Amino acid sequence: MIKKINKILIANRGEIALRVIRTAKEMGIMTVAVYSEIDKNMPFVRAADQAVGIGGKTSKESYLDMNKVLKVCLDYKVDAVHPGYGFLSENPIFADLLEKNKIKLIGPSSYSMNLMGDKLSAKAAVQKFNVPVIPGSNGALKDHTEVFSIAKKIGYPVLLKASAGGGGKGMRVVNNDEELQSAFERATGEAEASFGNGAVFVEKYLKNPKHIEIQLLADQHGNVLYLFERDCSIQRRHQKVVEEAPSVVLSDALRKEMGESAVNVAKACSYEGAGTVEFMVDENNKFYFLEMNTRLQVEHPVTEMITGLDLVAEQIKVAQGEKLSFEQKDLKIVGHSIEVRVNAEDVSKDFTPDSGFLKYYNIPKGHGIRVDDGFEEGGEVSIYYDSMIAKLIVYAPTREQAINKMLRAIDEYTIVGVKTTLPLAQFVLRHKLFVDGNYGTSFIADNFKVDSLNSNELNEIVALFSEWNYSKNELNLKKYSDLQYQEAWLKRNNTK
Repeated sequence: MIKKINKILIANRGEIALRVIRTAKEMGIMTVAVYSEIDKNMPFVRAADQAVGIGGKTSKESYLDMNKVLKVCLDYKVDAVHPGYGFLSENPIFADLLEKNKIKLIGPSSYSMNLMGDKLSAKAAVQKFNVPVIPGSNGALKDHTEVFSIAKKIGYPVLLKASAGGGGKGMRVVNNDEELQSAFERATGEAEASFGNGAVFVEKYLKNPKHIEIQLLADQHGNVLYLFERDCSIQRRHQKVVEEAPSVVLSDALRKEMGESAVNVAKACSYEGAGTVEFMVDENNKFYFLEMNTRLQVEHPVTEMITGLDLVAEQIKVAQGEKLSFEQKDLKIVGHSIEVRVNAEDVSKDFTPDSGFLKYYNIPKGHGIRVDDGFEEGGEVSIYYDSMIAKLIVYAPTREQAINKMLRAIDEYTIVGVKTTLPLAQFVLRHKLFVDGNYGTSFIADNFKVDSLNSNELNEIVALFSEWNYSKNELNLKKYSDLQYQEAWLKRNNTK
């Protein structure tokens, strides 16, 4: 039964809140934003039809306070909640709370979240559908001695992982027996501190694999489709930095096999909405289930670019009870898309998060360039939230053209006030291994050193820009003359 959604509350902030608001407006749906004290002047607050302050500075005091969010839902009579990603997006308690109050979560059920949110239960569930998993333990480990026998069977190196974990927390690579006890203690301690659950398990460590994820859409009528893959192998500390679609390593046959396995994962947890199944692919192109993300992914725009679909619109349609309006045979990959995450981090200081005001902020423009951001010039990048400023996405007919377009876009993206990861992104896209598609998850660890940025042409111009003061609508040179700026610009461009 179709139940029209007329008003959506976005339980999130920044670029994803703004992105959801825009699609909802295009569908004729009213939007309600909630915002913390820190975010009261953010663009997403102004973009919503209604905006409600819920106080607090930290996530815990605001976006993670489900009772505050629920009160706004009830006070403003919303039909549904879009959780974005992060915060409450994969919280089954929040999903149940909304259901009890007859408010539709634009996402899966608490059952699906619970099953896939725990890596051990997820692993057990997908094995029933013959989805390949990485060799290792079938349950949580009581102490380090249990790992010895497993490691002896599957061989070192092995990987200790938090059962309830994510983002690299509670994760340790173990190369031999001598490292095992201390690694186990560190992994369980970090898992307990980060997730309130110290359970860890062990699996075979795949050296420099490809990290390939499959985008899914599932409706309430049993239809599940895969929207092809994203290659998310460019990572640092298990956090994605550059994503692209499609992957250069997947044949049509392997793509179909992985897509159908991902569909089986969705069936294993009775999934509804947009979700992503993550796989590891080894050097022999054998793939293994890693986990399922029961929400929209940060990197979803590259899938939108190659399929022509609006995934947020599809999420809303599914939540209304509509059947998917297309079949697997209707889906085609057209062109190539790359996304770069623009984070406020100091690359030269081991990616330390940076904060401050955006004194100058100029985004790239042109055909095939998309910037999903939540900031504007003069805005503050706060210490209280994630360091991501924006997602820079490009689309082109071929991968080579997409790489060149991204490099041009990075050249034009100017941010003054905080340090960003743009120089790292430029390094990645110019590296021969990336250009050749011959890279895995250890690419940055193996190839990137701070000294690599010394030859980056962006540095000189950025150094000059950072000396400028921004005041209202004009820039005043603090230290350098216009002539010096022009000379630096010419020098930089003549080196290309």
